[in-house]
Parts: sequence; structure tokens; C-alpha cells
Amino acid sequence: MSSAGKKVVVTGGSGVLGRWVVRHFLEQGYEVTNVDTRHPEEPLCPTLIVDLQDLGQTYGALAGADAVVHLAAIPRAGMVPPETTFRNNVMSTYNVLEAAAGLGIRKAVVASSESSYGICFAVHPFGPQYVPMDEAHPQLPQDSYGLSKVVGELTADMFHRRTGMQVVSLRLGNVIPPEWYEQFPSWIDKPEERERILWSYIDTRDAAEACRLAVEAEGLGSVALNLASDETSMAVPSRELMAARYPEVQDYRAPLEGHESLLSSEKAMRLLGWQPKRRWREQLGL
Repeated sequence: MSSAGKKVVVTGGSGVLGRWVVRHFLEQGYEVTNVDTRHPEEPLCPTLIVDLQDLGQTYGALAGADAVVHLAAIPRAGMVPPETTFRNNVMSTYNVLEAAAGLGIRKAVVASSESSYGICFAVHPFGPQYVPMDEAHPQLPQDSYGLSKVVGELTADMFHRRTGMQVVSLRLGNVIPPEWYEQFPSWIDKPEERERILWSYIDTRDAAEACRLAVEAEGLGSVALNLASDETSMAVPSRELMAARYPEVQDYRAPLEGHESLLSSEKAMRLLGWQPKRRWREQLGL
């Protein structure tokens, strides 16, 4: 799909990641509509205020689109009651894909999460079975947020089977907009910080580019892809991080000679032709 004359609906386009996705698609020549429950602080394109748990409203919001990037969700566990998180995230994803299917939209990107592996919000903490952790790693959530993302990926699989729609589920690491890099010095030397996300992060601008590449790709079917920087968010080398916090893990599937990411995005790089470009040291001028 080239950008010429193409319309993309971005749900959650008023959010931390969404505004960068909207901006990137606009810069690449797409017509963009933002669908959210609130207006953005900086209006870049038309915004529709929509309840995505209502299928009729969802149909109306997606009408005329060539592709949809579904980012709208309760973004993490603990913000609202767990049953509200599950209901919102699962129903909005179902309705977006149901409406897309009914309208003949052939391309969808869905925000999944590394939280689906279950480590992040686990009540009974456990570590990865191996590192770097790729998409084949078991998803073992203990919370409604992680479970909602697993169900979202299964929902994507179902719609692909039923309609042939291409759905790319991006298992996003910790999303970092440019203004948040100033926070990095507070944790970069502390292995106990951010261990539940394997010290991963992804710049919003890099994530936005991956969303576009996923829309433009062909023949992917329904696929889940990790999306993280190719380095950790830490000054401590990756093997030292693992030794300090997850010493029981012995299955190392890469040399890990420096600060390599422990959440592998190799599949996204291979299938999308994507490469993370922003790294925290460069963003801080180090």
C-alpha cells in the first residue's frame, strides 16, 4: 500500500504513542483520522470522539478507511478495575476488527504488549525462560491487561482466518516519547529498576514507523511481532543485568557482549524491514 490517496484511521491517536503515529503517517502523505475518547493536545488531523465498545460507532469511525492502526486501550494494569481493563481492551479490539472486516478494510495493525508474556504485572514473579525473549516465548499472564492482549492477538488470528485480512499485532515494549528521555539517568545504573520489562524500551517515533511499515507490508497474514530498541534502557551490560536479577536463567540465545536488548525484535526487522533508530544515549547527548 503506497500512501497516495490512502486513508488510515488511528484509534487512540490522542495518546502518548498515538500522536506520534498520527504525525508519522501524515508526514508520509497519508490522510489520517484520529479516533479517541478525547481530543489531542495538538490537533494534527480530524478527530472523532467514539466509544469503540459500541460496534455501530466503530463502523462509522472506520468508514472509508484503507487501513486501521488500533492503539486505543487502557494502557496498563492497575489504572481501573481489572474487569474494566479486560472488557474495554477485548471489546474494542473485536469491534475494530469486526468493523474493518465488514467494511472491506484489508490491513490492520493492533497494539499488543510485551506484558502478554506475563512477567511485567505478575503477582507471583517469574523470569524469562530464555533471552533474548522472542515471539515464541510462552505468554503466561497473571493479570487482566496481559490477558486482554493475548485475547487481542487470538482475535486477530480469527479475523485473518475468516476474511484474509492482514493483522499485525505489535508487542510493544515500554513506549518512550522524546520528552521522557530525561528520566533515564534515574535508573540506568540500577538493575532492580525496570526488571519486569527486561529493561526494554521503544521510542515512539520508531514505533510509529513500524506501524506504517506494517500497513504497507504484504502477505503477512496474522502475525505478532516484538517491538523494542536493540539496546536496553540501562548503563549496566545485559549479562550483568541478568546475573543480578534473573540468575536462574541459563538459556542465552545470543552472545550478549554489551547492552543488547533482552526483548528480541529480529522478526520485526526481518518481516517489516524496520530498524530502531533512536537510542537513549544519543538522545541525551552521551
